[in-house]
Amino acid sequence: MMRLAAFGAMKENVAKQFLIFRDKHTWSLTALYIVTFGSFIGFSMALPLAITVIFGYQHLPDAAGVMGHSLKNPNAPSALTYAWMGPFIGAAVRPVGGWISDKVGGSIVTQWISAAMVLASTAVGYVMMQAYQSATPEQYFVPFMGLFIVLFTASGIGNGSTFRTIGVIFDRQQAGPVLGWTSAVAAYGAFIAPVVIGAQIKAATPQYAMYGFAVFYAVCLVLNWWFYLRKNAYVKNP
Repeated sequence: MMRLAAFGAMKENVAKQFLIFRDKHTWSLTALYIVTFGSFIGFSMALPLAITVIFGYQHLPDAAGVMGHSLKNPNAPSALTYAWMGPFIGAAVRPVGGWISDKVGGSIVTQWISAAMVLASTAVGYVMMQAYQSATPEQYFVPFMGLFIVLFTASGIGNGSTFRTIGVIFDRQQAGPVLGWTSAVAAYGAFIAPVVIGAQIKAATPQYAMYGFAVFYAVCLVLNWWFYLRKNAYVKNP
């Protein structure tokens, strides 16, 4: 009897956890966690690639005017020297995101960082385009790196804010499964971002990758506002 009771309780608990997939907030927060944690993971993988390929070579037209990207840049910055900075800063500011969210609410913080990521992603795309068309791409490295640090900082703060939002919206029994699900989906950013950026670099249009990310961030900014910040939001600024 005790075993049957324990099995029944476990079955009920599992069934309650699977109810998260019927909750609209699971899906809205999955998108928002991709913006924050997914971007952090994805850009951590993509940044060394971008530094190496865009700044490691001179970009010169041949006699026919076709741009070439095979000549080594003697003044290239080292990916090993700089690529760690973004992930380090993003991880360091994550608690700051949680702390600010405790003061003003998680969704308003997510809204601020989403807006910052739209602007920074657009700007870094433009800088990447300029560098990939230059014989001296290193002259664009400082703004490129600065903008990527903005992206890492915003994603780190947003990681803290979305984590808080999940804890406010869901009860203790469901918050864990929701966090596990959103984290698992967002972790695919480690695969998607390098593939997208790499493909666009090969197509000689690296800016399109960043512009695409900016569009996604803008969509999620509207999603966050609709669910959590508008006048009749489902849950007000959790």
